[in-house]
Amino acid sequence: MSPRPSGPEATVGARLAVDVGTVRIGVAVSDPRRTVAVPLGTVARAKDGSDLREIAATAAEREVDDVVVGLPVGLSGREGPAAASVREFTQRLADHLAPLPVLLVDERLTTTSAHQALHAAGRPGRRHRTVVDRTAAAILLQTVLDAEVGGGVGDDPGVRALGEPVPPRDGQADRSDA
Repeated sequence: MSPRPSGPEATVGARLAVDVGTVRIGVAVSDPRRTVAVPLGTVARAKDGSDLREIAATAAEREVDDVVVGLPVGLSGREGPAAASVREFTQRLADHLAPLPVLLVDERLTTTSAHQALHAAGRPGRRHRTVVDRTAAAILLQTVLDAEVGGGVGDDPGVRALGEPVPPRDGQADRSDA
């Protein structure tokens, strides 16, 4: 990813982030200058593709330039079954959003950070579930935005994983419900 333009008039375009869980998908968006991430809400996972359609509608409504998806990598750097599931979801999302770029980003500890932030804010543990996914998406997105300031990726292993967009299969957008 190339460095962002600087200066008071610089604009890049908003970025959407999704934190894919087994039950819910957290969604966050940046401002057009990519300085701050804001949690938007959650989308229920669905086998009928309605989750993909809802994310696509949000991306269109917010006029985002790209979408980042958190990849759950273990502390050792290894990928397990959750990462495989997110990779499969990300491929379907890339197919659905084409030609909009969809990028995978290492999300180590974002959910843990979200729980800690909500606890520090005085939100009881039982009530975390309603907001933890969107908070994790915002933390993921803010980490990426902060690391991109000045064009550097710093020491954040997740941002180093920000690479080439996930290409849609066969170069075509798949607008099916699958």
